[in-house]
Amino acid sequence: MTVSDRPSARRSNMSAGAIIALAYLVVCAALLIWAFAVTAADDTGESMAAVIPLLAAAPVSLVALMLPGDGPATVVVAIALGASANAAAIWWCARALHRSDGAGPVS
Repeated sequence: MTVSDRPSARRSNMSAGAIIALAYLVVCAALLIWAFAVTAADDTGESMAAVIPLLAAAPVSLVALMLPGDGPATVVVAIALGASANAAAIWWCARALHRSDGAGPVS
């Protein structure tokens, strides 16, 4: 068995940017689930738990929150749009930083 045949030596298909973006999406989903759990457990109806996932997915989630509609579906759509846009930006930034085309700043 050569070094390149070992599973641990094979190169992963996922880039570092994709892994970081996916981890960000998992964190946003976990925050959304937490917010729903806290809100469901609160019997006063005054829970502000949805603010945390909205801020985690800002600024797009705050803009999407202005869309017409009211209720939990609007909050979920706003957080999903914001988290998706931020994950795409994270992936793009990591991809741009990882490029090794040799182009440096112009002097």
